[in-house]
Amino acid sequence: MIGVELTPEHPVPRLTDLAVSAEAAGFDTVFASHHYNNRDEFVALADMARATDDVRLGPGITNPYETHPVTLASRMATLDELAGGRGVFGVGAGDRSTLSNLGYDDDAPLRRVLETMQVARRLWDGERVDHDGTFEAVDAGLNYDARAIPVYVGAQGPDMTRMAAKYADGVLFNGAHPRDIEWAADRVAEGLEERPDHRGDFDFVAYASVSVAEDAKEAREAARPPVAFIAGSAPPPLLERHGLDTALASDIGEKIAAGEFTAAFGDVTEEMIDAFCLAGTPETVGERMGEVLSTADGLVAGSPLGPDLDAAVSLAGEAVRSTRG
Repeated sequence: MIGVELTPEHPVPRLTDLAVSAEAAGFDTVFASHHYNNRDEFVALADMARATDDVRLGPGITNPYETHPVTLASRMATLDELAGGRGVFGVGAGDRSTLSNLGYDDDAPLRRVLETMQVARRLWDGERVDHDGTFEAVDAGLNYDARAIPVYVGAQGPDMTRMAAKYADGVLFNGAHPRDIEWAADRVAEGLEERPDHRGDFDFVAYASVSVAEDAKEAREAARPPVAFIAGSAPPPLLERHGLDTALASDIGEKIAAGEFTAAFGDVTEEMIDAFCLAGTPETVGERMGEVLSTADGLVAGSPLGPDLDAAVSLAGEAVRSTRG
């Protein structure tokens, strides 16, 4: 998979135009990210489905806390139907700082994601489902035919990454630095040791924040918002792996939860940008993408893409192509 993430902070028609550009730039998958304070990702993806021909489309990622997992499975099946079988279900535990704004406690995140995946597959297979776990479903079923949709689990920690390798079709690992990708590859290998044979091949994809522009300084400045979100929710072991200030990262997370975005973005350090984003000129980003792809099977170019979105989609596609010789 060579994909791109589009963030619904922009109007839906704008996102659709970018999806068309991404398809032309050579990306094979387009994800729309999910946060309650942005536009609805499934509405955006539906519009993209009508305007594109070949790219796969899916939420990257959606979470099974805000929406009941059975409803989420139906929304995904609807998108896949509209897109002519091009759906990809990106699901994960969600962003802790924004979930807390809605009063959700992301308890048992691994179980919740696993159960969501398992129930969704049964529903897509046409079964009626009774489930009593981290959520309940009684005689739930879809009143229309659906197909088996590939499931990619968004992960950052060791347990979720291992679980994805054991049960999912792929992992969208939240990481941009070769050090983190190599660490994740070891967790994937551990999960694959217990993977049932019938699950088939597994796709290890780095979901990397990318900011690319002809001006390196502008690219790095544009990286501050997504890096703030990553650092603010990063577990201590990840921060320690890069020698980052855990107290500062925690403070950034608190500011994001309080809606103090400008202050949070201003606290992002150069070291955080280096650890959590592929930022710089097309040549620099291409080189770093190559380092990531020497370990991972694929890569998703995630937010912010760059200071100029139209140029960034084209430049990111160019950077990815450069890794393929």
